Amino acid sequence: MIIKNIESKIRLATTVAISSLVAAVIIAGLACGYAYRQVLSARQSVYILDGNVPILAKQTDVKMNRPAEYRAHIDLFHSIFFSLTPDDKYIEYQMKKAMYLIDESGAQQMNNLKEKGYFNSVLSSSSVLTLQTDSITLDLPHHYFRFYGKLKIDRRSSTIVRSLVTEGNLKDIPRSDNNPHGVLITDWKTLENKDLENVQKNSF
Repeated sequence: MIIKNIESKIRLATTVAISSLVAAVIIAGLACGYAYRQVLSARQSVYILDGNVPILAKQTDVKMNRPAEYRAHIDLFHSIFFSLTPDDKYIEYQMKKAMYLIDESGAQQMNNLKEKGYFNSVLSSSSVLTLQTDSITLDLPHHYFRFYGKLKIDRRSSTIVRSLVTEGNLKDIPRSDNNPHGVLITDWKTLENKDLENVQKNSF
């Protein structure tokens, strides 16, 4: 009888020990999972100090904001490349900035314009060029874009408005001070650059 009681107590103690071990493993697993989720959540939050008061600023998923960044990059490049004034130093500065945003296809177009005397004509005619973006279409799976805009050329003798349509591809690269969106335009081509209006100014 005594032996049976001892065996029962041993079985009970073993059961309790095993149950405690299983419960401890489960609790530890849940705690680790909760801590991991908290760490992921913390990585999505940024605290900005306003004096000594921390203010929570939520980060957004990079991929969710990427289409907006693509459009901003395309708009920025075209604005820098085509919006010019009759100042050779300014034109040189604009072209240098634009080349950080595009591959060698941009340099090829810039050199073609130089050979055709485009920049010299801007200087000689005292032209002020202003680009207005109409729309930008994106094909995200293929990293393709098409840009639609109007280029206003204000000369001493006339004001010309041209329809400008270009296309190209987009490549993600590391961000830098010269390329804050981390995007490179590739295989850039001008599809259309034709006059829509040509209004002559009075010569007196």
